[in-house]
Amino acid sequence: MRFRPNSRLSLGMLFLVGLTASALAQDAQSRLTGLQLSGDQPIQIESERLEVREEDNVAVFSGNVSVVQGQTLLKAGRMMVYYLKDGGSAATGSANIDRLEVDGNVYVKSDKQVATGDRATFDMKSEVLVLSGKEVVLSEGDNVIVGCRLTVQMKNGQAKLDGCDGGGSDGRVKMLLTPGSQNRQ
Repeated sequence: MRFRPNSRLSLGMLFLVGLTASALAQDAQSRLTGLQLSGDQPIQIESERLEVREEDNVAVFSGNVSVVQGQTLLKAGRMMVYYLKDGGSAATGSANIDRLEVDGNVYVKSDKQVATGDRATFDMKSEVLVLSGKEVVLSEGDNVIVGCRLTVQMKNGQAKLDGCDGGGSDGRVKMLLTPGSQNRQ
């Protein structure tokens, strides 16, 4: 599925597809098969609060945010959806999305794949996804890749995982591939 900057899409689906693309783009490097998403299934968003600030062109889902579509699950502390001026209404979910910002223990799971980080952004215009934090982890079964900043250019599928600077870390990307693990899954 490909996004266009002004397409009208469900709020939760945008972020989930962005993470799906990040994991798929990492596939060639890490042998992770990527998070799966079914674009034809309904999306359920739950949170303790929803604040729509039409004057600021933002909708804020906060407090144990959960977004489910099919077998894909996103959990986070908060999801902020910024939409374009004169691009619809966030209150009805029909707004033209500018960008998404998710933070607070970001967790995405689909089937056997999991991606975690502290925060994530998805820019609709540039089609760039960034998942970052003290530790960004992509895993499938026993196979794990760890860094601190995953940047995905969704237009061409290029992905870059940067190591961690400072904080006692040696600044390197770490990967663990278990032989035969694909056959066990």
